[in-house]
Amino acid sequence: MGKHDIISPSEAADRLAIRALVEAYAHCADRRDERGQMSLFTADTHFVVYMNAKDPTPSQELYSREALAPVFAELSKYDATTHFVGQSTIFTLTGDRGTGETYCLAYHLTVDGGRRRLMLASLRYLDTFVKMDGAWLFAERRLYVDWLEERALP
Repeated sequence: MGKHDIISPSEAADRLAIRALVEAYAHCADRRDERGQMSLFTADTHFVVYMNAKDPTPSQELYSREALAPVFAELSKYDATTHFVGQSTIFTLTGDRGTGETYCLAYHLTVDGGRRRLMLASLRYLDTFVKMDGAWLFAERRLYVDWLEERALP
């Protein structure tokens, strides 16, 4: 069997709270709760999108919680979405700061005149977390699109 580090109950609680933060982001996205999604970020958050994960130049870069509103509202153009959160790895966790990476498969359904199309995106998020007033928030979120696929559905 592999060796596992022993963590304190406090660290375990922080890790669980960070996982809940990551899952709340996906939940709010799929429920079109832009305000709820924005509340998961610090006021001076840094949000960076790389539509091509292999290109070091960002497609979009935002510097505040309020600037996120149109990004999150953009999901309303889809008839339905499902953001399926996969593994979430915490790289560092010290006191009130942490870093990590989360994988996500995002399904975006469009219905146009009876024709259904599915856009599937493989996403990775590199995150910096901060604990403020007892709650974990995203201080920085870097979204990397590893690949996209479009399909016609029956």
